[in-house]
Amino acid sequence: MACPYFYPVERLSEKAWPRPPRLPLGDPYAGLCCVDPLREYRPDENMLRELCNRGYPRNRCPRFPSGEGPDMVRFSVTADQGDILRIYYVVEKNGSPMEYGDIEYEVATRRFRANLAGGMLERQAQAYAESYLRRKNEPQDDAQYPNRR
Repeated sequence: MACPYFYPVERLSEKAWPRPPRLPLGDPYAGLCCVDPLREYRPDENMLRELCNRGYPRNRCPRFPSGEGPDMVRFSVTADQGDILRIYYVVEKNGSPMEYGDIEYEVATRRFRANLAGGMLERQAQAYAESYLRRKNEPQDDAQYPNRR
């Protein structure tokens, strides 16, 4: 469950995080904290590892907003038809769904069929889809962590 305010920009190199655990977006990412969309903030390596990429930031992250907003986002591939990935997402607060839905990702164009209104959710879903496709297409013998498939 990724932090709902984390905007993944690029995949972290294996040197930056040699043995990442199983992560909500598939791969570890560097990115931006968008709690305050008017002030760009780049989390340090520790925040990226412990909060942004792993999720559950409420009551742990000093930047996390108080209030009624979401605290995590989950993704899963529900169908892989080769040219289309169907991805199910759930935006949660305290383990309860606030918003959920099914989206279709076009592999050839690297875009979603239906617009998610852009922003964080769409970028996180795209990072998840790209991680899924990378792991799917990586030969088993070359996979750094074959058990993470």
